Amino acid sequence: MKGHMSTDLGQITIDSDVIAAYAGSVAMEVFGIVGMAAVSVKDGVFKLLKKESLRRGVNATVTDNKISLAFHVIVAYGVSISAVADNLMDSVKHKVEEFTGMEVERIDVLVEGIRVID
Repeated sequence: MKGHMSTDLGQITIDSDVIAAYAGSVAMEVFGIVGMAAVSVKDGVFKLLKKESLRRGVNATVTDNKISLAFHVIVAYGVSISAVADNLMDSVKHKVEEFTGMEVERIDVLVEGIRVID
């Protein structure tokens, strides 16, 4: 789905993949997030995604110009998961709304694993 906005000069359309990629890059800046996760449907196993594939760890949907996001993340061992999730939601909501000009209606954070970082 795509977000649509009308201006005096014409129509602006934003693809949900663009929103997902941007939201994934914002999420990677949050302290405690090690990376995005992708699930293997065949095995039910999650793997850490590379920076080029962050979009696969984020599901973005746009309905009536309102954005819903679901993040599949791997967090650092020893951090407060609730604090990391709250920081992620606050940061993403602010930056995605500023980037797109659309309201972020819902953000779900699915912690798929933890990883010890050096």
